[in-house]
Amino acid sequence: MNVLERLKWILSGKSVPANINIDNDDIAATVFDIYIRELAFWSTVNIIANTVSKCEFKTFLNGKEVRQREYYLWNIEPNKNQNSSAFLHKLIAKLYRNNECLVIEQNGQLVVADSFDRKPYALYEDVFTQVQVGDFTFDKTFTQSDVLYYQLNDKNIRELINGLYNQYAKLISYTMTAYRRSRGIKGIFKYDTMPQPETRERQVFDDLINKKIKAWLEGDNAALPLGQGQDWKELQQKTYQSETTRDIRAQIDDIFDFTSRVFGVPPALLRGDVQDTSKAVDQLLTFCIDPLCDMLQEEINRKRNGYEGFIRGTYLKIDTTSIKHIDLFDNATAIDKLIGSGAYCINDIRRAAGHEIIDEPWAWQHWITKNYETIQNALTVLEGGEGYNE
Repeated sequence: MNVLERLKWILSGKSVPANINIDNDDIAATVFDIYIRELAFWSTVNIIANTVSKCEFKTFLNGKEVRQREYYLWNIEPNKNQNSSAFLHKLIAKLYRNNECLVIEQNGQLVVADSFDRKPYALYEDVFTQVQVGDFTFDKTFTQSDVLYYQLNDKNIRELINGLYNQYAKLISYTMTAYRRSRGIKGIFKYDTMPQPETRERQVFDDLINKKIKAWLEGDNAALPLGQGQDWKELQQKTYQSETTRDIRAQIDDIFDFTSRVFGVPPALLRGDVQDTSKAVDQLLTFCIDPLCDMLQEEINRKRNGYEGFIRGTYLKIDTTSIKHIDLFDNATAIDKLIGSGAYCINDIRRAAGHEIIDEPWAWQHWITKNYETIQNALTVLEGGEGYNE
């Protein structure tokens, strides 16, 4: 029986059969390995989920941006038990954990399925059965057009990185063992004769070997009682300078780097580095968040709006520009250029900065400074036309 099977006996709370030999060191190493890989995985997924939850799901009706029922559903309350942030966290967690995720609509509510069975077809719609949400299982069959189905990759990458974890965990375990050995105390215990089994002297001898010497080695302040004919000689301690806690930490950091790189998250963000944070965020948006949001909105548009809605200008767009924090004072010059060039109106800038819009007609107007003019007007002036003397 392997370590994981033995670990299941302990975690289940059941008594372990007498014929199963459990090595506590093996179990401790397995638990440590699981903690590392789960911490790395969920730290990466939480960064992605937190980032997506900051996005605004903009809805358009006949080419005009509106805030109606669909907007409220995706940005505020998708169902009675979750807000939009909790809903998106669960969706992304399921997607990255299982490489697929299913969202169904029931009575006007959007819910993420905890489990389901999918039967794919080549020319017909896929069929989903045994769809379970919480402790409730739907007794109906869903088709592909009834649901939002997401698949992250053709191949489940998490299975591949788990294989990498298994090999790298051996290296970490070796490093930790070498570190413990280099810092441990070793010695030679000499005795004249071995007491006979099942005697009082043998019990005292076994107690000395199994308890007192161990307590003496592990204690900060302890004395070792030895009898006649017994002697303890401590061996010279050998310290491996190359094995330090920093070596172990560096190898654990490697696992975090492997995980984050696989999912397109810059390792610097996972480590909490503040240097070049802006570049790391740009990389996160380019290689992780933007492709993920494209996948999410494409599935939403093709299932909830369809072709007819698309050609009428009715669609949903996930705006990722609200992810980065905008400091108004640091970006005052850039904001002035955006408004003065006529590219954006005042309310566009206020919404991008996370502020409330101004409910006035002039706030929706586009302004342009006199430094800008059309090519035609500029050529007219150069050729001596109207405005030449000016």
